[in-house]
Amino acid sequence: MSVPRRHPDWIKVRAPGGESYAATKRVVQQLALHTVCEEAHCPNVAECWGHRTATFMLLGDVCTRNCGYCAVAHGRPLPVDPLEPRRVAEGVARLGLRHVVVTSVDRDDLPDGGAAHFAATVRAIRDRVPDCRIEVLTPDFKGSLTALAEVVDAPIDVFNHNTETVPRLYGRARPGGRYDRAVSLLAEAKRRRPALQTKTGLMLGLGEQLDELTAVFRDLAAVGCDILTLGQYLQPSRDHLPVERYVPPAEFAEIGQLARDLGFRYVESGPLVRSSYHAWEHVA
Repeated sequence: MSVPRRHPDWIKVRAPGGESYAATKRVVQQLALHTVCEEAHCPNVAECWGHRTATFMLLGDVCTRNCGYCAVAHGRPLPVDPLEPRRVAEGVARLGLRHVVVTSVDRDDLPDGGAAHFAATVRAIRDRVPDCRIEVLTPDFKGSLTALAEVVDAPIDVFNHNTETVPRLYGRARPGGRYDRAVSLLAEAKRRRPALQTKTGLMLGLGEQLDELTAVFRDLAAVGCDILTLGQYLQPSRDHLPVERYVPPAEFAEIGQLARDLGFRYVESGPLVRSSYHAWEHVA
């Protein structure tokens, strides 16, 4: 157990509030939806909900994995709700979204890891709001290419799977995942649909070194990954991994430029950046 460190001055967010924030919260509550904004303690919830946008989290709010950096609860999840896709689509319509990000908890208890539920949600959104761009941020499906194909073959615009950190830190930060599996999923998504935009994200401040980041950037660029997000890891509680270092904004800018120079089409890099932060701009 470690005591969370005091955030530096550049880690500042405004408190939630305002009419648009309240309106977004009402939609989420009325439709009994889960959002990663709340469950993962996202620092940008005030800004994003203030713009009437949210990242919807499928398959409940309990994850079957226990990653050292993640605030989402872990344990035994509830059965899959077959009506959830329709409610998510209704949420997208009520909020007037033109770009939506849909993610989920890990569901290793399901034979397909929840892939069919992702696909059903995508189809429901496409039917309800045909002009909305749809980005999915998926788990690794234990590396199942059959599960991946079900999602990639759905009418999505962006496939996102987060790499999270460098290979050396996977055992400590992401014990249920594998670095090579993450990169392989991105590679297979691009192979299956070459025009599909692929995306991934990493957290900085867990103890990674610049040469390790550069190697990861090269691996991702080599499989055609289009979009990269880089943000500061923030310790959710005493029970989570400690912050090894707060990366200054100027260094985020330098690392982001390094990634662009290695071939990514779009890079969002900054202390408060998260996978779905300003996601609509990543594909503009």
